[in-house]
Amino acid sequence: MPITSVTKDPENLAMTVVADFPVPLRRLWDAYVDPRQLEKFWGPPQFPATFTRHDVFPGGVSAYVMTGPDGSTHGGYWEWSEVKEPEGDVASFEVRDGFTLPDGTPDTDMPSMSMSFWFESTPDGSRVTTTTHFPSTEALAQLLEMGMEEGLRSAMAQMDDVLADLQSFAAGRGTTLDVLSETQIRISRIIRGSVEQVWQAHTEPELMRQWLLGPDGWVMTRCYWTMTVGQTYRFGWAREDGTDGFEFGGELHDAQAPHRLVTTERMFGDDGPETLQVITLTPLDEGTLLTQVHTYPDRQARDQALDSGMVEGMEPTYARLEALLA
Repeated sequence: MPITSVTKDPENLAMTVVADFPVPLRRLWDAYVDPRQLEKFWGPPQFPATFTRHDVFPGGVSAYVMTGPDGSTHGGYWEWSEVKEPEGDVASFEVRDGFTLPDGTPDTDMPSMSMSFWFESTPDGSRVTTTTHFPSTEALAQLLEMGMEEGLRSAMAQMDDVLADLQSFAAGRGTTLDVLSETQIRISRIIRGSVEQVWQAHTEPELMRQWLLGPDGWVMTRCYWTMTVGQTYRFGWAREDGTDGFEFGGELHDAQAPHRLVTTERMFGDDGPETLQVITLTPLDEGTLLTQVHTYPDRQARDQALDSGMVEGMEPTYARLEALLA
């Protein structure tokens, strides 16, 4: 059982949870900043969480949904205010944690809380101290009555298994797929390189032309990119003999260097739907975690994309990017 103490301080409207683990500090930190790992323990076993967004940088936002055994959902969000990555024997981050309505907007009828996560090395491994500050005595009583302490205990009891899993989230596993919902998928790949390097490779056309080539035997015929929000981009490919060419493009909706790119995407010459693509870059111990969350208009469009082999086709492309950075 990883939790070693839970201290409630009604006078200062706070609750502090201390948990110890027999792993290095960086391994513990990565479990919180990698959404694939975090969602395996942030919700209690009977209410597992799915993170559709996880921005580990000041000003970033995380969004998650907990799904109960009866299919009911309960949404939440984090607003990131501070991130201090591991340096020496300590690390920390702070978020505003709150509830969301079914449409994903904050539920203002429910209290939000300030949460700080302090990581430190210990003689036997590492420790995370989570301190929650409540806005009022009423909010503290309400959330404890809702089972917040019990939920944290059962959720964090799952962490030992996550931390012991050294294969599911390793750099050498390649490109992986998670189906998040009827309309969303998440594609993940650890790239051996820094966040700044991976960002440049996704935003500088001269670098894109060296790795964004698709399967072997294809060439990039068009690479028009923009870093101005609201403007359009366009990419094109063809076989080396000039046959089977195609192009797609869209609009840049958001760019927060060097962590987050948001674009729309559609195939030209095809009546297929427009999709939303969010790329997030997060530093991990082994390199940079690149996640792509694709949102489709409906399940049919999602399944058509998956049946096209898009995920399988990404692995040789990302392997080429990794070789370029090396």
